[in-house]
Amino acid sequence: MNILEVHNLKKYFATQKAVDDISLEIPKGSIFGLLGPNGAGKTTLIRMITGIFYPDAGDIILKGKKFDPENDAKYIGYMPEERGLYKKMKIGEQALYLAQLKGLSRSDAMSKIRDWFKRFEMESWWNKKVEDLSKGMGQKLQFVITVLHEPDLIILDEPFSGLDPVNSNLIKDEIYRLAQNGATIIFSTHRMEQVEEICDKIVLVNKGKKILDGSVQSVKQDFKENLFGIQLENIPDAINSNVFETIKTNKQELIVKIKEGYKPNDVLGYFINQGVNIVSFKEMLPSLNEIFIRLVEGTPTARQFQKMES
Repeated sequence: MNILEVHNLKKYFATQKAVDDISLEIPKGSIFGLLGPNGAGKTTLIRMITGIFYPDAGDIILKGKKFDPENDAKYIGYMPEERGLYKKMKIGEQALYLAQLKGLSRSDAMSKIRDWFKRFEMESWWNKKVEDLSKGMGQKLQFVITVLHEPDLIILDEPFSGLDPVNSNLIKDEIYRLAQNGATIIFSTHRMEQVEEICDKIVLVNKGKKILDGSVQSVKQDFKENLFGIQLENIPDAINSNVFETIKTNKQELIVKIKEGYKPNDVLGYFINQGVNIVSFKEMLPSLNEIFIRLVEGTPTARQFQKMES
């Protein structure tokens, strides 16, 4: 079941096509990566999904029904990149106030806040003011406030900004736990290594258009270039093969590109026949960062995707 579907969504500002006919589906319980360079249309898309902006055309389907911003906002938790906390307000009072705005009773809100503050080691923060927090501490507070009312759809825009590795892992573990408990997370970031580690599926937008989507593994498979890394006990002095081309030599490892018509077993067979002991053999898939740059910089592949979408 898809918790969210977007059909042919459009949003224009004067002559700018901020979101230009984007469609996507997000399965319930998934961790979904929304990627794109600055100005790609990600924030505008998120603001339509959360009801902050109204689309000029298209439909948003939330939980199987057309999205109604007035009644359906309670199902969504949104952590924007530009934080929206009241700097002069005490942390505990602020969390309680915002939780009640999301429909929680005071007693339920207090119970959930204390549970989250204990989990995040924030119990001593209750009477601190937001302006006294570091960026990382403010990030933890914003995350807690976003998920307090147990929304079905959680949208996190750059959630790891300002966090040290320990607190990044803490937030990451909570994202996994929330997804396992049935929540769906839309995760927007520029840090491709985090997307690769965390997300099940991704969509890449550029200049208001969707230029690719799919699971992380399927996207990487689509852009692979038949590159393999081979670690050998000893690299032969001369390597002459019609099966592959040597791209790079690094100590005891070769990076090779298999030629058309041949298979990985043919590469292994070549070295076995040479009497060379093979330590490891692995396919070298491109990183999401490499794919991102390749598409966004307007290579022929990017133009091909854009033509398919138009």
